Amino acid sequence: MAAELLLDTGAFVALIDRSERQHAACVTVLEEWTGPIVTTEAVLTETLYLLGPSWRAQQTCLEFFFRGAFVLVPTSLKSLRRVATLMEKYADLPMDYADATLVVLGEELQTTQVFTLDHRGFETYRLRGRKPFSIFP
Repeated sequence: MAAELLLDTGAFVALIDRSERQHAACVTVLEEWTGPIVTTEAVLTETLYLLGPSWRAQQTCLEFFFRGAFVLVPTSLKSLRRVATLMEKYADLPMDYADATLVVLGEELQTTQVFTLDHRGFETYRLRGRKPFSIFP
C-alpha cells in the first residue's frame, strides 16, 4: 500500500473550483494517486472558508470525506504542542496553522508526500528538521 498523501488547502480548493489555474493538474494527481489521502480539520476549515458561501461548493468539499476519498485526522493535544513549536520555528516564513498541522501529521504518519500548491512553504519545511517534502503536483 502506498504511503499517505497529505492534502493542503490550495490543492483542495483547486480540485473543487474549476476556475482555479491548477485545477486540471490537481485532478490528475487525485486520479493517479492509489494510496490514502489525509488532511486535518484546519485544512478543511480553510478550504470551506476559501470556497465562499456557496453551499454547492462546500457540499462538494464535504462529499470527499463522506465518500471516503479523503480521511480527516483530528489534532491531539500532543500534536497541538508540536504545531506551536513548528509555528515558532518557522515564524520568519511565516508558517500558518493549517500548514503546521500537516507537517505534524506527516511526522506522525512518517510520510513526506504532500498535495499542495504552496511550494514556497513545503520546500522549506522539514519533517523533524531533516526530511524534505515531495510535492504534488
